[in-house]
Amino acid sequence: MIRNIFRRRKEEDPKAEEPAEEDGPEAPAAEAPAPDIRQAPAPQDAEAPPVDTRAAEPPAPVEAPAPEKKGWFSRLKAGLSRSAGQLGGNITAVFKKRRLDDEALEELEELLIQADLGVAVAGRVTQRLAKEKFDKDVTDAEIRAALAEEVTEILSPLARPLEIGDARPHVVLVVGVNGTGKTTTIGKLAEKFRHADNKVVLAAGDTFRAAAIEQLQIWGERTGAAVVSSKVGADAAGLAFDALQKAKAEGADVLLIDTAGRLQNKADLMAELQKINRVLKKLVPEAPHTVLLTLDATTGQNALRQVEVFREMADVSGLVMTKLDGTARGGVLVAVAEKFGLPVHFIGVGEGADDLQPFAAEDFARALVGTEEA
Repeated sequence: MIRNIFRRRKEEDPKAEEPAEEDGPEAPAAEAPAPDIRQAPAPQDAEAPPVDTRAAEPPAPVEAPAPEKKGWFSRLKAGLSRSAGQLGGNITAVFKKRRLDDEALEELEELLIQADLGVAVAGRVTQRLAKEKFDKDVTDAEIRAALAEEVTEILSPLARPLEIGDARPHVVLVVGVNGTGKTTTIGKLAEKFRHADNKVVLAAGDTFRAAAIEQLQIWGERTGAAVVSSKVGADAAGLAFDALQKAKAEGADVLLIDTAGRLQNKADLMAELQKINRVLKKLVPEAPHTVLLTLDATTGQNALRQVEVFREMADVSGLVMTKLDGTARGGVLVAVAEKFGLPVHFIGVGEGADDLQPFAAEDFARALVGTEEA
């Protein structure tokens, strides 16, 4: 009855609400949807965790270990690898295991000559082997060992350090063909002398090449050595005189003098070097105390001719062999030493100052023929 009345009221008034059932059970309340906890805001009175607004610091870089610096023999061996590869490879090809007869000795002599060791050295080696091993089976290792021993015997008397005597300054005149590394050698020597607590003065005496003057000035800045230079085309002898005056006045221990190297006009070059010698002797009668000739190993047998010419022009007293790392013709040093008997003070196997080192005969011989360090 009540429900019918309500239905009529509902039809008359759509907004009328239906009364609850009096006797029936209470209808269950509709289940509220579960709150989305991912988006639920934190309670007002809850303390929010602090937010770190700093940029995350990158992890500290792990430093790679510095490459271990190779010892001198390792660098020498690496520098002579082309020479050793050619010479040792040829020996191995001929003497894998073979009876040492006349034909084998002739082949060995030819390949030693081809390796720029020279006719005399090749003859000495083959004669030694013929005496010790003729008509016996030999291996390439035995041939290399015999060659290393012979080269050591030839070079050992000539492996002498460049000594600075009591005279101050000790005057070193550096000569050689352009391109053999004169100016670079002077810079490296300056660094070595400075490390030995010597005061050094450099003279840019190759006044015909602006590049040589600039290069020596750079070496002066690098080594802390004073540099005496002039404009291109200046008188080289006058510059050498000024440099010696400066070296004396400043109490220098060593004066290193660069020179020109124009062999295409031998007469002019000889006259210039002779003039330099004369003016130096006006101040120091014994000067120059040392005349160093730089030789480029890549020139091979041409190095022999250069020694002949510069001995005539400048009374060369010692040798520096450069660029041994850039050639397979490193054996020419043995030929030069055997023919002229000049002291070998330094050899170079790279661009760094540490790559120019005092000459050691046994190390050179082992590296040249590819034997291992003792």
